[in-house]
Amino acid sequence: MMKVYGTDTSACSHKVLTVLAEKGHEAELVVVSVIRGEDKSPEHLKRQPFGEVPVLEDDGFLIYESRAIMRYLDRRLPGPSLTPSDIRAYGLMEQWISVEQSYVSGPVWTLVRGGPVYEIIRRSPAVDILPPPPNEAEAAQARGELARAFDIVERTLATQEYLAGNAFSLAEVSWLPYLQYLFASNGGDLVTERPHMAAWWQRISTRPSWAKVGKVLDSVENS
Repeated sequence: MMKVYGTDTSACSHKVLTVLAEKGHEAELVVVSVIRGEDKSPEHLKRQPFGEVPVLEDDGFLIYESRAIMRYLDRRLPGPSLTPSDIRAYGLMEQWISVEQSYVSGPVWTLVRGGPVYEIIRRSPAVDILPPPPNEAEAAQARGELARAFDIVERTLATQEYLAGNAFSLAEVSWLPYLQYLFASNGGDLVTERPHMAAWWQRISTRPSWAKVGKVLDSVENS
């Protein structure tokens, strides 16, 4: 059986777990808690030399970095493909994964650091190793960066149902965890005030795979 080293509340682990759920494939989740510092343990560093989660183990083969793992699993496992066969749709999928990585996940985490999820983290052993909450200027800048990115998403979704066209793809898989944590950090208005993006969020966040996977950190015990 495949193993995923991470947690069920980790945004990066969510990408991997979502692909597994979309494919109808079960893997063993081996808990490696970031806020308990287990990702920096000597044992885990043998699997992931940068000390992060998740890591996938597939019959002795180890691969890390969540976006690499989700692409690997989509090709590795049977089931509906999450990668478009049309070359232009494929290019758009990769474009939107890059947009998430370059312009979205960073400012989302800035807002997460100022929200209720981080209040939980600040009561954990990780308080001394994680960055402090953003000040007002930093939070405002993060909201502005997300607003600009989401305006572009809104224009795109005005003419198609999904980021890469008319089908759910790995692009949505890469965005789902960050939007979930944005909603959990009092930033959901940035999505809901944009009608096409709000409708898209409703479509993707109610998929059975995400209903199974999309868990937000709610206590230190569940870290």
